[in-house]
Amino acid sequence: MKKTKPVTTVYRKLRTAGLLLAVAGLIGGASVVHADQFDDQINSLRTQNAATQGVLNGLESQANSYEGAISQLQAQISAVQSQIAANQAQQAQLQQQIAAEQQQIDQKKQQLSATIKAMYIDGQTSTIEELATSKNLSDYVDKEQYRTTVQNQLNGAITEIAALQAQLQKEKAQIDELVASETTQNNQLTSDQAQQNQLLAYNQDQQSNYNQQINSNSSKITELRKEQAILNAKYNIGAFKSSPGNGGYPDVWANAAQDSLIDSWGMYNRECVSYTAFRVHQDYLAGRDSHDMPYWGGVGNANQWPGDAQAAGVPVNTTPTPGSIAISTAGAFGHAMYVEAVNGNEIYIQQYNQQLTGQYSEGWRYTTGLVFLHF
Repeated sequence: MKKTKPVTTVYRKLRTAGLLLAVAGLIGGASVVHADQFDDQINSLRTQNAATQGVLNGLESQANSYEGAISQLQAQISAVQSQIAANQAQQAQLQQQIAAEQQQIDQKKQQLSATIKAMYIDGQTSTIEELATSKNLSDYVDKEQYRTTVQNQLNGAITEIAALQAQLQKEKAQIDELVASETTQNNQLTSDQAQQNQLLAYNQDQQSNYNQQINSNSSKITELRKEQAILNAKYNIGAFKSSPGNGGYPDVWANAAQDSLIDSWGMYNRECVSYTAFRVHQDYLAGRDSHDMPYWGGVGNANQWPGDAQAAGVPVNTTPTPGSIAISTAGAFGHAMYVEAVNGNEIYIQQYNQQLTGQYSEGWRYTTGLVFLHF
């Protein structure tokens, strides 16, 4: 009642035909039957969640195993790759040494070739001629010894270099074989790691699916509990009960003294219109209403809402629907209520300040004397 406007969040409207049929079919029955009916469904969902959670726990343990294997494989891959890098560096160094030794062999061979050529030319001269051209016999002997010494040195150098080159080639072959083996090992480790990653991804996908099932069942349990509470309240129509949840009305407004704050639509807190304005805004944000709550400049008495709504293009009629705003124009200010469920000429409403105490309450009431705003 009274000037000002709303705020609230959760609580989905029970827009399901199933609830309405249940309400219609169970009128006059025992409330215990309704409670049992919902309890069976709730217990079934809880049993499903418990079983699913057991599977989830196993998957989480399995995922930890996969993650441990992946980490271990990564450490092995890193070690092998370090070895490969070191051996490849040694490969390159040996190749450079082999090339340098080959260059020396080529140079020594050229020198030996020149010596052999000189010895061949000298060899065309007869021993008598060589003796004749020598200063003395000693000179002749020295020349022969020199040629032999040079030839022996060149032959020795070539043999030594060739042996070194052969050794380097052997070492390089060993390094090549080692690098090839390590590369194969690295490829296998990488393949094993990829397989573990695939298993982990599949495991995580399963966990996500099971978590979605649990969340879905939990949401259904919440809805069933709410339906159960609404249905049981049906047997005390007009007897509104308070709820600790305040119908989702924000704490900043719900916990402040009544009429001590102005809400987002220019209305005082903990008034009926403040609460319903908030519910309209929440439904609009959730895509359930076509119109957002207008700012009516602080002119927020409930009995003014039908005219203000029509002026804003919001349909107004006498047909209640879940999510509509019920307005009573009786009294000096009127009263605004949020419609949660509908059963014939009875509606389940959520409201503030019904007893002029600024408190939240909810329950069933008749539609007599009400008009409904369809934002």
